[in-house]
Amino acid sequence: MTQPSSRQLIRGLIIGILLALLVFTLFTIVGDARELGQALSDFNWILAIPIFGLTIWNYWWRFLKWELYLESLDVPHIPRKTGIPIFLSGFSMSVTPGKVGEIIKAFEVRSATGAPVERVSSAVVAERVTDALAMLLLAVLGLTQFSYGRVFVGVLIIAAAVGLFLFRRPGAVDFIVRQLSRLPFAERFIHLAESFFSSLTHLLSPRLLAIGTGLGVVSWTGECVAFFLVLVGLGLEATWSLLLIAIFVLAVSSLAGGISMLPGGLGVADASVAGMLLLLIDDPKMTESTAIAATLLIRFATLWFAVLLGAAMLLYLRRRRTSAGQLLSQPVSISNGEQA
Repeated sequence: MTQPSSRQLIRGLIIGILLALLVFTLFTIVGDARELGQALSDFNWILAIPIFGLTIWNYWWRFLKWELYLESLDVPHIPRKTGIPIFLSGFSMSVTPGKVGEIIKAFEVRSATGAPVERVSSAVVAERVTDALAMLLLAVLGLTQFSYGRVFVGVLIIAAAVGLFLFRRPGAVDFIVRQLSRLPFAERFIHLAESFFSSLTHLLSPRLLAIGTGLGVVSWTGECVAFFLVLVGLGLEATWSLLLIAIFVLAVSSLAGGISMLPGGLGVADASVAGMLLLLIDDPKMTESTAIAATLLIRFATLWFAVLLGAAMLLYLRRRRTSAGQLLSQPVSISNGEQA
């Protein structure tokens, strides 16, 4: 497997940014630009500190899950001063369809340890699976109070249960590999597919699935509470009901964005957040402009903050690798002044 070039990464980021600008423009057209500006200016910006703190809380618990998966795959230990930047570098690709670009973490792990990309990439997929299951559980928590969205969440729960059941059935992986082998020019990749699915089956074993989903619930609850603080910062009263709405809205919109396979769920997740806020919150303060402001704020605090942080970590890793290569290529001086 070939590591994405810097040009490919930059192109992907540019496309994601352009889509984000399109979404922002559409939001501005749909809402009142002046009222939107007023809502943002009235936001209690001191709450940005705990909001970003809760976002980092999310990253920390997800990193612990990532470490657990690498250890379970017998990947050589990576010191955290390197492991944390590697994990965060994947966020630079959060605006790729279905976040598939986060596989770049597998290439960085290979550079650090020599572990095969196809094996490490199974950890990336297992992350996505357990994150989705965690969001489903959080959405179910919201359904205890709201009837809206029960069919959507119910269908996702059934699909997840059926998918996991079939994947754990004996011979399921062999069947998938056999089907892949029929594709043109697939012969050379069959051994890679076997390694990938074998590793993924291990990571989705009942024990690791339960632990990964539990860590996902803990991590994503942080961002749900961050969304609750966004709503409070926009003037809504801090109540238990508002917290449940924040959890439900963020969970369902994230699932909808993931299913759409659009880069970062752009458009779908944003519209879902704003639409559900207007539908579920019966408060004069919840206007279209307030809903749009809440959407823009939480999407920056979660999606775009992650992209910026990931891009910085990826740049750091590549520059460090370049510097190390240059250092190794320099001639070494010996005592008599000659060069070796």
